[in-house]
This record gives sequence, structure tokens and C-alpha cells, in this order.
Amino acid sequence: MRRPAAVVVLLGILAAAGLAAAAAQEPRDPSWTLSISNDDGELADLPVDSGSFAVSYRNSIFGTLAEERYEVRPDGSWELVQLAADQLAVLEEYYAVPGAPAAAPEQDRRAWTAAPDPARPAVFTHLSIAATDRGQRTVHVEGRPPLPLWTLVDDEAPFVALELKENS
Repeated sequence: MRRPAAVVVLLGILAAAGLAAAAAQEPRDPSWTLSISNDDGELADLPVDSGSFAVSYRNSIFGTLAEERYEVRPDGSWELVQLAADQLAVLEEYYAVPGAPAAAPEQDRRAWTAAPDPARPAVFTHLSIAATDRGQRTVHVEGRPPLPLWTLVDDEAPFVALELKENS
């Protein structure tokens, strides 16, 4: 009589373990979504699954692409953690980074990377930026296609606001 009870208990344990493993493999909702808006309302939103995102743009002085890379903080703000550029001079002269830039890894979108100045931390909860054809600002979120911001707005009002919203 005890044998069938042991089998039932064992099957129950295996079923619970299987459900737990399946739940662990299901994609989880990201904690934050990057909301892109202007005076007309929300233009786009991007789930930030990886906890980081980047904004690239064409530098107005050097004319080459540069990128600001951010990490989401637990309170919903985001911090500039890395600068990247196709041209070394953008990092050395435009940003005047305190440390030496390094060659980016081969799979990187840009050729050079550098840490931002730790004496001037850049932390945001809301960021209004120009979204012009000339600047070509683009949001990059891992696992999603790049989102060119200038295509979301009219030339008469080429600004967008970035803000993180907590997923419920």
C-alpha cells in the first residue's frame, strides 16, 4: 500500500519540478520600457529587456557616428556608462574623456569606446533631445531593430523626450 503512495508523491514532485523549470524558461516581462514622446503624445515604446540601451547620432563637428550607452538603475533612472564613436577624435576632443579610449570589440557597432568622466556623472529620468535628419539620432535596444528617432517627428518640431516607465 505504501508503494503507490510513494509513486504518487514522486510524480507530484516531478510535476512540480517540471512546472518550475518551464516557468524559469518563459521570457519574463522586462522591468522597464523606454517611452519616446513629444507634445503630440507617445511616439514609440521599447521594452528594455537587457537593462541597457544606447542613443547614437551623427556628431555635428566631426560628421561621424557616436553613441552614448546607458544602464537602467533600479529606481528607473538611467546612467551614461560608456561612450563610443567611429572616429577617435570624437572621444578625445569632443567628449574630452579623461582616460584613453580603446578599440571596440569586433562585433561592436562603433570603432572606439571610452568611459565617461566619473567626475561628471550623467544620470537621467527624462531627456529631451533633438531628432533631426542631420543628427540621425537612433535608439538601440538589444534584441530589437534600431529605431531612427528623426522618422517619428516633423521637421517643424524635431524633438523627442525619453523616459523609462516601469512595467506593471
